[in-house]
Amino acid sequence: MRALIRSAGALTALALALAAPMTAEAGSGAVAIPPWSVEEAADFSKQIERDLAARGARVALVFRSGRAREDLPDGVRYTHGAFWVYSELETEDGRRVHGYAVHNLYHYEDDRRSSYLAQDWPLNFTQGDVIGEVGVIIPSPEMQRRLEIMLNSGADDALHQPDYSLVSNPHDLRFQNCNEYLLDVIAAAAWETTNREQIKANLEAWFEPAPIRAGLLARIFGPSADKRLRMDDQSGTIRTTTFSALANFLGQYQMLSDHYEIRADFLGPVPPTG
Repeated sequence: MRALIRSAGALTALALALAAPMTAEAGSGAVAIPPWSVEEAADFSKQIERDLAARGARVALVFRSGRAREDLPDGVRYTHGAFWVYSELETEDGRRVHGYAVHNLYHYEDDRRSSYLAQDWPLNFTQGDVIGEVGVIIPSPEMQRRLEIMLNSGADDALHQPDYSLVSNPHDLRFQNCNEYLLDVIAAAAWETTNREQIKANLEAWFEPAPIRAGLLARIFGPSADKRLRMDDQSGTIRTTTFSALANFLGQYQMLSDHYEIRADFLGPVPPTG
């Protein structure tokens, strides 16, 4: 995630900020202990669904944070992103209803350097949030159409790299995190290929990652802070994928309808500034 890192201690702090116990970690399916009830989390998930449906979004990228904002590095707002896809769903009693299915990349809890793809639900997503705010990216209608086909057909499986890193380099094939998975699926839909080598070559030319600057000591000692902090795919300035970098990429190449943030209704209005 985006931050300016200049020492081993700072990189250690970054790893701890992005992935601390009892929170929804970056790329983790673990349920957080948020400062509100399950009922409030359910209300928030419905609020997001209503917002997306009112905008006619069949596919959106939604981002949550498992850490309080003051505990995140400068420039980092979210620790996990996923696709929300408008779908026909079957209830336990056999009824067919419409709502959003959530497509994620999570790391395993017993092998935190390996990841898997999982489909769950909006409530799972908001239960992993601790700030009552999410970031939303709505792709253009044509991109939504392409993404919907890919995700509903399982074509995104071919884009999954199970070797996980918290700060994976989106220009390199070796590792992947949840945000890079989103980027790779978008790139596959844009260029109509699931060839990962071709996708990475195209992203090298067209996608600008978010930078993290680290010195030699951080590069040597940083991984000891968290086994998921793997640096083999990085050279020079560390680069990774963020909410802002994805929104900028889609906007720059006319693949974006909108991007914004949603604050949970139960938190009340945003306090005035100034």
